[in-house]
Amino acid sequence: MLPVRTIAAVLALLVAAGAVAQESIVDRWYQALLKADGPTLSQLLADNATIRLDDIGVTQSKAEFIASMDEWQVAVKGAKIRHKIEAEMGETTVVRTCYDFPNNDMTTRETFTARNGLIVANTQMTIGENCDGF
Repeated sequence: MLPVRTIAAVLALLVAAGAVAQESIVDRWYQALLKADGPTLSQLLADNATIRLDDIGVTQSKAEFIASMDEWQVAVKGAKIRHKIEAEMGETTVVRTCYDFPNNDMTTRETFTARNGLIVANTQMTIGENCDGF
């Protein structure tokens, strides 16, 4: 039988590995989003994923979100996206994000829920009309 300390150490490593995986998904999400890279975003999203834009009360399916990339590509041209992970709770990661567009900027809080290495839900809400203090 394995000692309790060994089991605890293995569990801690598994939790840490899960947190790193979540962070990796989030990093890859923003890299692809900045490029309006539909194929990469599609790979990151589960088939039944939902993207909720709380500010405007819209929920998009994966297909609807990917279809919006042509329009997003125009909007994101010349922009920068910065993000900071605020919290991780199991399968959910909360991120504060600065969208720094050429003519304006804004801060959002985004929540990602990932299962089996894929994003199953993303919710976005504006929390600031600029990125001051980011």
